[in-house]
Amino acid sequence: MHKFMRAIGFSTLENRKKLQELLTEVVIHSDRRSITKNQENVILGEFCKDFAKGMGIAVCGEIDDEERFTYEYYYPYLEGSGITSYEDVTVERHAEKESYAGVCDDMKVGISLIFYLKNKMPYVMAQTEDKLPIKGTTLTLSALSVSGMIILPIQKDAQQQQRVKQDSAARNSLMAAARKGDEDAIETLTLEDMDMYTTISRRIQKEDVFSLVDTYFMPYGVECDQYSVLGEIIEINMTTNYVTEEKIYILKICTNELTFDVSINIIDLYGEPQVGRRFKGIIWLQGSINFPEGASKGDSTHSLSE
Repeated sequence: MHKFMRAIGFSTLENRKKLQELLTEVVIHSDRRSITKNQENVILGEFCKDFAKGMGIAVCGEIDDEERFTYEYYYPYLEGSGITSYEDVTVERHAEKESYAGVCDDMKVGISLIFYLKNKMPYVMAQTEDKLPIKGTTLTLSALSVSGMIILPIQKDAQQQQRVKQDSAARNSLMAAARKGDEDAIETLTLEDMDMYTTISRRIQKEDVFSLVDTYFMPYGVECDQYSVLGEIIEINMTTNYVTEEKIYILKICTNELTFDVSINIIDLYGEPQVGRRFKGIIWLQGSINFPEGASKGDSTHSLSE
């Protein structure tokens, strides 16, 4: 059973039989259906059903010549809002099934963002029709969490907030130069990291780590699309799974200048969320690639590739 089903309100699924009944309901009474053919001429089907606004379950599989659907796998999802990144995205197929991972090298984070691709069908269609790379794509991230807590914010005045923004912009500029091979930028970044390490090592002896670290975004465990995050809450919504009547928080958080939505079951969140406070938790990162209308090769600097 999928670990993150409880993040969309299914924390009390008792056994495999109940799960199969639920997946059958998704396929028969789906809200959205997508069918396309891959490069091996296999017809793929995806059935999605919402169980609360913007969140639900997707069931994926194959359709044979007699139009019979064969279930392969399923996953819970949360539809994100807004645009998280304008950087290029690379997509690769998972080894064990017809699902895909996306990779985005966003300089604001400092690492390659690896996420589970939710809207695989447009990508498979473009791949089959030999239309890759597609120019002008953007990325909307979202996440599911089964463990989180609320932490008080670090108090900063207006001058400190402005200085943080300026330092971040300067660092992003240096990161961009370093990626192009600028040796001076690489040296400057190395010295800054050494200074930061020295400062934190000195202050950590007398101060709590969360009073020094405002936000972070780092890989968690051995699965490449799961992360440990600490981010500022900038918007809070609550929704209810209409089947189980479990209440779900949808928190829009900002971490390392990335903004995306996180869903977490109210029973899995320790503390009371408020705008300005911080969310700390483990997330499964998902993403949707936003394809431009009428996109063609060469009409933008951003691209989606294999």
